[in-house]
Amino acid sequence: MTDIVSDTVSDTVSDTETWSLRGYEMVVGLEVHVELATRTKLFSGSPNRFGDEPNTNIDPVTLGLPGALPVLNRQAVELAMRLGIALDCTVQRSTFARKNYFYPDMPKAYQISQYDQPICIDGWLDLPGSIRVGIERAHLEEDTGKSTHVGGTGGRIHGSDFSLIDFNRAGVPLVEIVSRPDIRTPDQAKAYVSEMRAILVAVGASDAKMEEGSMRVDANVSVRLPGAEFGTRCEIKNVNSVRSVGRAIEYEAQRQVGMLEAGESIRQETRHWDENDGRTHTLRSKEDADDYRYFQEPDLVVVDPDPEWIERVRADLPVLPAARRVRLAEATGQAIDSEAILVVTDRNQDAYVLAVAEAGGNAGRALVYVKEAFADQGGRPTVPAADLANLTRLEVDGKLTATQAKQVLAEIVANGGGDAEAIAAAKGFEAMDTSELESMVADAVAAQPDAWAKFCAGDAKASGAIVGLVMKASKGQADGKAVTALLEARRDAS
Repeated sequence: MTDIVSDTVSDTVSDTETWSLRGYEMVVGLEVHVELATRTKLFSGSPNRFGDEPNTNIDPVTLGLPGALPVLNRQAVELAMRLGIALDCTVQRSTFARKNYFYPDMPKAYQISQYDQPICIDGWLDLPGSIRVGIERAHLEEDTGKSTHVGGTGGRIHGSDFSLIDFNRAGVPLVEIVSRPDIRTPDQAKAYVSEMRAILVAVGASDAKMEEGSMRVDANVSVRLPGAEFGTRCEIKNVNSVRSVGRAIEYEAQRQVGMLEAGESIRQETRHWDENDGRTHTLRSKEDADDYRYFQEPDLVVVDPDPEWIERVRADLPVLPAARRVRLAEATGQAIDSEAILVVTDRNQDAYVLAVAEAGGNAGRALVYVKEAFADQGGRPTVPAADLANLTRLEVDGKLTATQAKQVLAEIVANGGGDAEAIAAAKGFEAMDTSELESMVADAVAAQPDAWAKFCAGDAKASGAIVGLVMKASKGQADGKAVTALLEARRDAS
């Protein structure tokens, strides 16, 4: 085995350095570990619940006491099937194995996991931009307990004064989703994690709260010259935010390129991402499958879902986020990867936008309203769809300017609904007379001769100063689009 290499080369990599692999290509595969949203643990009746007092959700199975036998949680199997089908995997006959290794927070000294026969195989996940990442497998396993290292720095065991163990998490059902090494950039990795999280929540498999540890990411990173064989990979363990996934992968790839350029070799190992110093650090040499001494779990039977069960699960799946984005984009006329489409769908407010359109509203304006005004309301907003539809019609028909519509919207949101037309009338919002608006435009052009000259010469941005004067003179009641149209007509006629 190659000797352990130092991290001295990595010290030259700066967080502020422009990201570049200097001719090398990054190769990344992700392992996403997800705690399933079951009521009880994978092999026992103890509660599967976050935030309880330490060591209260335990039992003989959780603690690995002699004679305690595991009983498989049917709901965990079905949630794994739901996720696998959503990822276009094949659901197959599967078995459990004992994965033997010792950590203080795993009392049995082995983990019950699926090894050579996982429940879901050969799927994929499509990302925005027509990027497809293959899914090699998604398998069931039990989570370990949690160790808290007290004292020292960084919360690591090295340098700590003592450690505390909480077995509440031990035995919680996990699905580990293993991608193929199809990811080539940090942005693709972040998009993959974000899309996976959206699917998990949509199908009800998990709350996917990375800040609570119910979704964790391991990243396998290597670099190579284009067209060459895959390089030696390093695994970064337990990254717990989308932003950190991108940063950790970028740092590790640059570290490896720096080592190769210095003539050093990459050692296969497990590394830890430190959010504080923005670096990865060696944890241990990477184990191979043989090191775990896998053998079939003798206390559990084969899991073999029949076709009828699989089809019932498939039929019960909701519309997935990707399809919802397509539907929303088609209804609003926006690009599928536009910020508004991504944000509103991620907040599960896309159905509300469509409801506004069904109530006779303008879907495009409704999308803008919902993105800007309902950021703090998860899921369907409380404002009746018909009320928002009325407001969109007033703006589209020219009865309200964009500025006026924004003020009416703020009042509707604050009151949980309201008659947009009545609110506008109470505020004194009325469409300006065309002749009055033309007079204001003429005055503004006269006051801004330089801006007018630039606008006539083809500088569209120069109109901003003129429009601003009109908006000031009209006390915000002028329609900016109407002002621009009058300016264009005036220019074309001159």
